[in-house]
Amino acid sequence: MKAGERPKLVRGVRQESRRFRLLVIVVGFFLVSLTFVFVSKPDAILFSLNGKLPVEQAPTSILIQQKVNEPSGESRKTSTDALRGDPKVVDDEADAKPKGTGGGSEEEEGIVLSEPDPTSGMIEPTHNKDGNGHKSHQETLGGGGDGESKGNDEEGEHAEQKHKVTLPTVSNYTIHDAAEDTENAKQEGMNNVQQGSKPLCDFSNFRANVCEMRGDVRIHPTATSVLFMEPEGSQRDEVWKIKPYPRKGDEFCLSHITEVTVKSSKVAPECTKYHDVPAVIFSLTGYTGNLFHDFTDVLVPLFTTASEFNGEVQFLITDMALWWTIKYQTVLQKLSKYPVIDFSKDDQVHCFKHAIVGLHAYMEFTIDSTKAPHNYSMADFNRFMRGAYSLGRDSVTVLGEYPKIKPRLLIIKRHRTRMFLNLDEIISMAEELGFEVVIDEANVSSDISRFARLVNSVDVMMGVHGAGLTNCVFLPQHATLIQIVPWGGLDWISRTDFGNPAELMGLRYKQYSIGVDESSLTDQYPRDHEIFKNPISFHQRGFDFIRQTFMDKQNVKLDCKRFRPILLEALDNLNP
Repeated sequence: MKAGERPKLVRGVRQESRRFRLLVIVVGFFLVSLTFVFVSKPDAILFSLNGKLPVEQAPTSILIQQKVNEPSGESRKTSTDALRGDPKVVDDEADAKPKGTGGGSEEEEGIVLSEPDPTSGMIEPTHNKDGNGHKSHQETLGGGGDGESKGNDEEGEHAEQKHKVTLPTVSNYTIHDAAEDTENAKQEGMNNVQQGSKPLCDFSNFRANVCEMRGDVRIHPTATSVLFMEPEGSQRDEVWKIKPYPRKGDEFCLSHITEVTVKSSKVAPECTKYHDVPAVIFSLTGYTGNLFHDFTDVLVPLFTTASEFNGEVQFLITDMALWWTIKYQTVLQKLSKYPVIDFSKDDQVHCFKHAIVGLHAYMEFTIDSTKAPHNYSMADFNRFMRGAYSLGRDSVTVLGEYPKIKPRLLIIKRHRTRMFLNLDEIISMAEELGFEVVIDEANVSSDISRFARLVNSVDVMMGVHGAGLTNCVFLPQHATLIQIVPWGGLDWISRTDFGNPAELMGLRYKQYSIGVDESSLTDQYPRDHEIFKNPISFHQRGFDFIRQTFMDKQNVKLDCKRFRPILLEALDNLNP
């Protein structure tokens, strides 16, 4: 080998070595890239942008076509069309408006991917305004579709490459607040499942109609309507008319109550106020203002209906009586932590996940524990009332437990009708038997809190049939209620109104029916009148006659000798 050929050979070998190494690098890079394409799935990366859609929730197919110098707004069908039945194709230059608005469904609305953000190096997802009122990402940022389209047209003039992105449009994918919307959808779905095929209202109770809904419930006081939003595909079509006051069948009473329409619907006004607690709608007109009706028509049914929510409930009151809510604010605030809403003066659209229209009610001044939610009873109501007014005594004082303390007797005094004509004589007899006697009158203007403390301090309460006996709700357990029944065959009314409720509250009950000689009716009718011989026969004339004759025009002169054993029994009940 010549001396000059050796260096040339060495240089040639080195050049061949460099080429081989370069080839190895190129082949290696190609293999790595190919592995990345098949293993990493770029479409998954695209859908993971900004963490808006998890990979497992994203569609698995995406087609990106090159668009070179193509006029703005022009579109082509792709091979995906054959697979998905011609999905909507949305050009990234178009305005963010729903497609197919002429009868298209949510599934027909497209999702748009905007141009890459130069500051982040990431493709920024946007979407059209959907059927749930979500604004596009562009609108949220304050940008308009027209401005972006104009900018893209200018770029097209420079013959830059454009991309058309076609995505399978699935209505469940909402990029705007996707996680929150998914959670809400799940919750509403669960609520709708709970509602199931159960009718929105139950009109089977003879005393009260009640509607109860779980799901998307929209209360619109201005339209006096409650709408239960039905999911797509639901066949439910219900319309109910309800007056939320528990005096079913009493046309005179209900004629003063606002009627509320409850219906299922797929269309409703947008929510203006959202509530995370259930709603209870009821009325305050009717017979409220009479102490007995305050309790039997409102407070007892309201306790039965709302107590299970432990204060986490919103009251909406139709036919508002502000004075009434002030009088009973202690009870209302114990049942609900939220200010009441005046249904008749509210112009908002309130959205709830659970709503009850009307109150659960049964017999007069009574809770039917076999039908009430959570088997609530009158004993529970008595305990609730004592707790609401922070009353100190849960049970009566055992006779002799405190030798210097006498058992206390409260006599409910009346001033207009069914008065005791010999009250002083009754007081003297009771004191001779060992009672400390307290006299007071309960009327519509009474301070409930003060009267509740007084009632709770006694062991025995007595009075002629009337609303004042309703205060027995404040008596301690095992106290005795004595009801004096006027002449006129009123034993059944008296037992129903106060006797049964008192026993259900855990009180002891005594009923004393006066004789003819104890009634002031002897001053109005001769002794041989039919009203004394057969008073029941007058009942067929209706309750108005009964009330006017036997209640409004009758007073009582108690035969103390005949009544004495009743008080002795009450004393005996206090023995251990």
